[in-house]
Amino acid sequence: MDIIAICALAIITAVICVMIKRYSPETSVMMSICACVMIFMVIASRMSSVLRHVDELFSSTGLPSEYLTVLFKTVGICFITEIAADTCRDAGESALAAKTEIAGKILILTIALPLFDEVITTAVTLIGQG
Repeated sequence: MDIIAICALAIITAVICVMIKRYSPETSVMMSICACVMIFMVIASRMSSVLRHVDELFSSTGLPSEYLTVLFKTVGICFITEIAADTCRDAGESALAAKTEIAGKILILTIALPLFDEVITTAVTLIGQG
């Protein structure tokens, strides 16, 4: 029932942040960031079993482990980028949030580029054989 605790923490923090924002915007942002870190820690503690299960499923396919590494890295970048961008937006820095999202997308492309090369090479090989 971690989701009930997470949602309760999020709602209570949001209400408190709204109440104190006009008196101390800095404190409001810091409270929001602290709640995000707490929620992330709860989620991270549950991720090991999910990662282990996905690894087992992937191992049974016989595909190279690099594919799984790319998958995990890109999902991690997506989560971290979204959390950072949302935090920037909460602080009123929408331009910084947009740049953070662009940086995340570029990093994902950089990590996935070797996979794109393999897909294109495979497609060209299949077309050449057909």
